[in-house]
Amino acid sequence: SQVRAAGQVEIAGPHTTEDVGIVLGTAVLDALGDRAGIRRYGWATLPMDEALVTAALDLSGRPYFVWKVPLPKAKIGDFDAELAEVFFEAFARSARANLHLRLHEGQNLHHIVEITFKAFARALRQAVEIDPRSPGVPSTKGSLE
Repeated sequence: SQVRAAGQVEIAGPHTTEDVGIVLGTAVLDALGDRAGIRRYGWATLPMDEALVTAALDLSGRPYFVWKVPLPKAKIGDFDAELAEVFFEAFARSARANLHLRLHEGQNLHHIVEITFKAFARALRQAVEIDPRSPGVPSTKGSLE
């Protein structure tokens, strides 16, 4: 699948990036419904050459975002690297997810940003996976809100 977003990168880059995070987060929230049967938690620590990033995710219904991935104000092609944080914060808020992202090591900006997205994707895949051992809502309260 692909996401198509239009906007002038020079002018609307932050808005377009945030909008994509909002749309994807809302799509995940809507697709999960009451979250019955999902694992709820997901995490991944992934390397890419010298870069190492951890993503930890809880699809709890309580949005919270922690960003410990210091990035310089620089571009990767046409993409402003600091907009990665904007995307993830918008996703976490819209998906009503608790998302922590942390850089452990890394020098190459491209590697850091790419492996941050990949670690997040792995954590999300794990969290939304159906857990055959838990058919109900993954909460002692009986609901995730």
